[in-house]
Amino acid sequence: MRSIATLDLQYAHRFYGFCGEAQYLHGHTGVLTIEVEDTVNEGVNMVFPCNEIRKVAWSLLQNFDHALILREDDPLLPAILDVYEKQGIKDGHPQNRMKGAAFDTPLARAYPDCRLVVTKETMTVEGMIKMVYELLKDRLNIAKLTFTSGVNAASAEFETRNDIDRCPLCGIALNEKGICPKCGYKKP
Repeated sequence: MRSIATLDLQYAHRFYGFCGEAQYLHGHTGVLTIEVEDTVNEGVNMVFPCNEIRKVAWSLLQNFDHALILREDDPLLPAILDVYEKQGIKDGHPQNRMKGAAFDTPLARAYPDCRLVVTKETMTVEGMIKMVYELLKDRLNIAKLTFTSGVNAASAEFETRNDIDRCPLCGIALNEKGICPKCGYKKP
C-alpha cells in the first residue's frame, strides 16, 4: 500500500544552451508528489503519516523553494554570485530563515544561505525527479515520484526496499538508535 504527499516549490531557472523560450531566466510553481510504499503499520493503520513524509522531504527540498537553480557551467552563475556578494547576501541574510540543510550530491549542490542550487544537468522535471530521489532514497521507501511544473510533467517508479524501521505508535521512521524522534518510543 502507499501513502502519498505533495509539496509545492516556487523556483527560477533557465535551460542554458537551449534554443527556445526556456533559455531565458524564468520562474515556475512546481508540484512534487511523493508516493511511499510499505506494509500498513498496524499500530497506526497507515504506511507512513503524510505529514511526516512532508517533514522528511521538506527538510532538504525547501532549498529548492524560492531558489535560483542553475547548471554549474551556466555563465549567469558567477554573475549572480558577484551581485549577491556586492549586496552582502551571498553568505546569508538575517531574514533568510526558510532554508534546509545544505547538501552536495553527484547531481546537485545546495547553497541555502543564498537560496541557490547548482546542478550538474539542466533542471527539467525529469532532472528534478532524479535529484529528489537521490536526496530521499535512504529516508523514505519511495515507490513513485511525480513532478509537474507548468505544462511539463514527469514521473518515475522505483523499487522499494521496505526496510525502514517504523514506530508502532506513530508510524514514522526510527532514528539510528532505534528511537522514535516524535514520541520517544524505543525499539526493544
